[in-house]
Amino acid sequence: MRAIDVRHQGREKVICCWEVDGVLIDPGPGVTEGTLLEALGGERPRALLLTHIHFDHAGVSGALVQRWPDLPVYVHERGAPHLVDPSRLMASAGRLYGGDEGLRRLWGEMVPLPEQNLRVLKGGETDVEGAFRVEYTPGHASHHVCYFHEASRWAFVGDVGGARIPPDDFTVAPTPPPDIDVAAWKASVETVRGWDPVALGLTHFGEAPPEQLDRVIAALEAQVELEGTTDGEDGFVAAMDARIRAAMDPAGAESMIAATPLDQLRMGLARWRKKFG
Repeated sequence: MRAIDVRHQGREKVICCWEVDGVLIDPGPGVTEGTLLEALGGERPRALLLTHIHFDHAGVSGALVQRWPDLPVYVHERGAPHLVDPSRLMASAGRLYGGDEGLRRLWGEMVPLPEQNLRVLKGGETDVEGAFRVEYTPGHASHHVCYFHEASRWAFVGDVGGARIPPDDFTVAPTPPPDIDVAAWKASVETVRGWDPVALGLTHFGEAPPEQLDRVIAALEAQVELEGTTDGEDGFVAAMDARIRAAMDPAGAESMIAATPLDQLRMGLARWRKKFG
């Protein structure tokens, strides 16, 4: 088991691809394909396990299937169609990143993935690739799943476990639009807790102890309160920036802000409040 730092935009500890016995969990964006391939040393992975289809977690999947045409890719049923035809996903994300040019500069190309490579998940599966249990864990995204490695008792939790840049314990709950659901996120944390994991594998970033589940709930609640009490996007962003920089060393703070763009945190929560509040 190892954590591969794909060094997004050349920065350490922003995006982590996990490798477990040749299986890759959240291989990262297309723009970091070269770093990932170098870490793999030319070895074909056995499979890709995607927690969800956001660019920072899954963007390189189609390119990897182009390289290895028989590579299986596991993804929740709600996310699967967007891997086969990512055009709607790219158009939606482009609005967040300054259009198609900005999107491709930050994340790279998202290559369509052949339907025959997909292994579509609902949640509740066992013995995936002979080793993993799967549960449906919405809240950050409506198509999010988490994976539990039975032998090691590690849970690979995508964004449900929040963002934590070691060695600091300060945690941010990634809350980008469009489908944040605070109640569902809290329920998903309890699902992961029910596995009684010995450790969590975070995409942002690396290994975390089980207490990270408490930290992400506290972070989510603090951000909900902040979004409801600050004056618009500028006030929220300034307050979050101050909190992060006060709690973390400078390099860690920059990695955290890169992993969890602050304007998007507020946008996702504002959309959630409008929908559920």
